[in-house]
Amino acid sequence: MIFTCIGHAKFLIELENGLRIVTDPYDDTCGYPVTPVRADVVLVSHGHHDHCAVDTVPGVRRIIDAAGKYDLGDGVTVIAVESFHDDVQGQKRGRNLLFSIRAEGLNAIHLGDLGHIPDAAQINALGAADVLMIPVGGFYTINAAQAKETAALLQAHVVLPMHYKTRVNADWPIAPVEEFTRLYAAAAEEIDLLRVAAGDMMCQPEIAVLCPQSLK
Repeated sequence: MIFTCIGHAKFLIELENGLRIVTDPYDDTCGYPVTPVRADVVLVSHGHHDHCAVDTVPGVRRIIDAAGKYDLGDGVTVIAVESFHDDVQGQKRGRNLLFSIRAEGLNAIHLGDLGHIPDAAQINALGAADVLMIPVGGFYTINAAQAKETAALLQAHVVLPMHYKTRVNADWPIAPVEEFTRLYAAAAEEIDLLRVAAGDMMCQPEIAVLCPQSLK
């Protein structure tokens, strides 16, 4: 699997079989430039403008925006799990989907705009994360400390922080990524992309901050 951060909570996940999955595409009100990233499958965690702009993604053949288990063929499965966008059971911001992408002997998890610590049933449904894409900015989502707790609950091997303050959303009431990375003893690696395989997980960084490609 190859992981590239486009910006915010939008990642491109490329599989060995050529399948391209994009998570939570944003629109032009998000601050990040909208770049055309082709994908076969788009995962949409919820209906807010910075996560559901499917029309900005060319080539889409399938959209997954409801809870359930989805067979994408060739041994690729996506499990979408219900959660909430806040810590009061959706009363403030509604529902949110958590995604487990299982392929190539790996489990990649994207948590969308998770607003609470996941419960035991959600943790069990998602499974242990080889790669975890997790919001860390707080206010709209879990904050840095809650993100670290959630990563531990999911036994995350590699953590990719997302949904944090950058120069293009400096007026948003969310924290920069450093609020999260400083909670770990190991220094975060800043890289353009992450390439992982089932046999090389011991060589991977604990925290990787993927440079948003839309800002390059």
